[in-house]
Order: sequence, then structure tokens, then C-alpha cells
Amino acid sequence: MQKKNYYLIAVLFMLLVTGIQVNAQRVVKPRPGATGSWRLLGTVQAGYAADHDVIIVRGPFDYFRRLKFKVTDAPLHMHRMVVRYDDRGLPENIDLRFNIPKGGESRIIDLRGRKRKLKSVEFWYDTKGLFNGKADVTLFGIK
Repeated sequence: MQKKNYYLIAVLFMLLVTGIQVNAQRVVKPRPGATGSWRLLGTVQAGYAADHDVIIVRGPFDYFRRLKFKVTDAPLHMHRMVVRYDDRGLPENIDLRFNIPKGGESRIIDLRGRKRKLKSVEFWYDTKGLFNGKADVTLFGIK
């Protein structure tokens, strides 16, 4: 009987620790003056050459005013992005043209209008060299 209790406590402890780690990865410190917290919208892996990807925005956190990218594993040059809104309206084309170093973040990108319900974010990029590996590109949004 004691052995069963020990295993049950060990499993509950592991679930608690895992849940805390997942939640810690999803929330990032907000920019001064911003409301709320940065929310994870999606992650894609960028290849070795010029390419583009789309992140479909889902979930309860779908109204945003600002976006930013975080890049890990390799540097990246971000060319432009197209933001599509779910609450009617034309897509927003945004020229970015900035380099994001390995482990770095983009500047904060303000979206036009008030809080907008996002449908998707499509972006064009190229990686910085074949030997740097593939970059993981993560998109965050804040209200």
C-alpha cells in the first residue's frame, strides 16, 4: 500500500513540475506601457534559403495590437509579413527588413487600428548561411 502511495505522489509531482515549465514558456514579460503579457502564437522552423511560412492564430488569445518574433538556433533576415485579420478588413502588408541574431528578438511591430482579431501571419525570410543550421521562429502577440 505504501509503495502505491509513493508512486502516486511521484507522478503528481512530475505533472505539477511539467505544468509549471510549460506555462513559464508561454508567457513573456510585457513591454513597458503595454497591457497584458506576451502570448505565444506559433513556431515554425526556417530552412536554409529564402522562404516564407504562415502561422495560423488560434485559441482564446486572438485580439492583439503588437507582434514580435524570437529566433533561436540560427540568425535570420526577416523581409516582410502579411497580417490577415479575422474581423473583416484587408490584409496588412508590413515591410520589416531587419536581421534577428541567433537567440534574439525582432523589434515590436505595431498593428494598425485598435486591438485586432488575428487570423494568420505570413512572413518572408532567409537564413544567414548554410552552416548556421535551421532557425526556429516564434511569434508572440500582446493586447
